[in-house]
Amino acid sequence: MASKISLTRFLVEQQRVDGHIPSQLRLLLEVVARACKSISQAVNKGALGGVLGSAESENVQGEVQKKLDIIANEVLIEANEWGGHLAAMASEEMDSIYLVPNRYPQGEYLLLFDPLDGSSNIDVNVSIGTIFSVLKKPEGSPGVTEQDFLQAGAQQVAAGYCVYGPQTTLVLTVGDGVSMFTLDREQGSFVLTQENVRIPADTKEFAINMSNMRHWDEPVKRYIDECLQGKEGPRGKDFNMRWIASMVADVHRILTRGGVFMYPWDKREPNKPGKLRLMYEANPMSWLVEQAGGAATNGRQRILDIQPSQLHERVSVILGSKNEVDRITSYHTPL
Repeated sequence: MASKISLTRFLVEQQRVDGHIPSQLRLLLEVVARACKSISQAVNKGALGGVLGSAESENVQGEVQKKLDIIANEVLIEANEWGGHLAAMASEEMDSIYLVPNRYPQGEYLLLFDPLDGSSNIDVNVSIGTIFSVLKKPEGSPGVTEQDFLQAGAQQVAAGYCVYGPQTTLVLTVGDGVSMFTLDREQGSFVLTQENVRIPADTKEFAINMSNMRHWDEPVKRYIDECLQGKEGPRGKDFNMRWIASMVADVHRILTRGGVFMYPWDKREPNKPGKLRLMYEANPMSWLVEQAGGAATNGRQRILDIQPSQLHERVSVILGSKNEVDRITSYHTPL
């Protein structure tokens, strides 16, 4: 029987043999993985741990926070602030950046995260997850400011997510493809279960919140209408719709078997580019999808090329199987 490759061994080999990551980044990713294990334990306890329900507070976006949102945010901060690999952090749940306290050594990386994606699914025992993105602190900057975080997604040095479902699975890229690790609870460690993840270029599945159809722009309506016409329509094949309302879970399905995920701009709030956050959700997920052979755009532009203007910037998201994403994007930008 082949020996199991732990996350630590995988990262050490990436550092030692392949030279893809420096030691400080390796340590950072190991700490994030340990934090995800702690969050997974809290999620698994559910009502037994008193972690379900609302915290009766709102985050910076005005969204009601769940107890687990706050717990997960605190776990990630406490795990990462003292190790010496970070200069600062930013979270979807915090108004501004979190500077590593002066009593700890300062590192050269910046960590961004959505501590618990899919909060609406917490209380009904449906898959949720943690999304993270790592940037390099700009050189020559004496301290850390919010401006240091405003880097295009193409500048990421690592990105990933952890999905808390029937298995706890960590999905990671450091710019050399996508690997998946499953938490072995008996051993207490993440074990490599899939390397070189690839998304099929073609698919018969789409993920979108159909209840918003009346608010969509015409290109999105056109695409979905064509899918719904099935074999008799212009696509000549039947499509299935899947919608979990947890980006982590929907993207994990796409990485596993293909599909296209859409959270487009709509007319309810026309001044907002979209619903999802560019820095905490769209950038890390887009890089993972691209590293697996897929594509990710906002309908008109590659998401990883977007220059952020603010920490909590929102964006329209279309990602997944390359040929479908290219088609939807072409509908937005006709020749």
